[in-house]
Amino acid sequence: MPTRRDLFPPIEPYRTGHLRLDARHVMYWEESGNPRGRPVLFLHGGPGAGATAVHRRFFDPADWRIVIFDQRGGGRSTPLGETHDNTPELLVADIEALRRELGIGRWAVFGGSWGSTLALLYAQAYPQRVAGLILRGIFLCRSSEIDWFLGGMCTVFPEAWRIFAGFLPEAERGDLLAGYYQRLTDPDPAVHMPAARAWSVYEGACSTLLPNPETVAAFGEDRLALGLARIEAYYFRHHLIPPERDLVARIGRIRHLPGVIVQGRYDMVCPIRSADELARGWPEAEYIIVRDAGHSAMEPGIREQLVLAADRAKRW
Repeated sequence: MPTRRDLFPPIEPYRTGHLRLDARHVMYWEESGNPRGRPVLFLHGGPGAGATAVHRRFFDPADWRIVIFDQRGGGRSTPLGETHDNTPELLVADIEALRRELGIGRWAVFGGSWGSTLALLYAQAYPQRVAGLILRGIFLCRSSEIDWFLGGMCTVFPEAWRIFAGFLPEAERGDLLAGYYQRLTDPDPAVHMPAARAWSVYEGACSTLLPNPETVAAFGEDRLALGLARIEAYYFRHHLIPPERDLVARIGRIRHLPGVIVQGRYDMVCPIRSADELARGWPEAEYIIVRDAGHSAMEPGIREQLVLAADRAKRW
């Protein structure tokens, strides 16, 4: 039969659960597909965006044991939007805790955008637990990438950026991150929710090559907007990866692992420069540039390449 080139049909989990991580945080997780299949872990973006049902559909359910969870502060994990006890190191530890909870020895790891960051962090910390990596829309969590997101994107999406910046009083527009962070961490929903929607809709509006009202509407939904905006602003302010722990500089830890890097040529949220640098540092990885796509995993060309990559990963 020909290789499938688009998402698999919708499926439901065969098992779900909640894993207590500490006194504050509880992680939502689920498994779908084949309980005896090859394990694959899906890491959502953001940070804070949470996973959705469509993320199960990148994988052949006859072959894969599909593990999905919502990271601290995101999606169905609780508390939603919680920044206390929320660091990259703790997220890596959470992945290991989930692996042990599910009794998995090694798994393929699939992550896009912030999910690519977390996948690299996890693989570099626990290479013996990773069968291989499928990465999309590379984000290396560097200050230059944050500067682009908060300001540089106005060169391509000036209309969206004007709305994003214009949410703040003119006196605060010299430091958008500070202005948004103050509001996003305010306990009053009347303060933090409008800021969360403005931040999240900005990201959604810039995520596709062609305008996509459905994407923008999804980014404006309360749970996604709050988790995404608050946790992103918090990480951008407090948890950028320092040069001594740079993900490309430490790539030697995982160069022996199989990898696929899928990048939209016109990705404005995570520009191709980061993917290109990662691919040059990891020449053994397969590097696929989708010529007619932006950032979103749901764009046709990105979707196709991710499904095909997951199919090839069955050999890992």
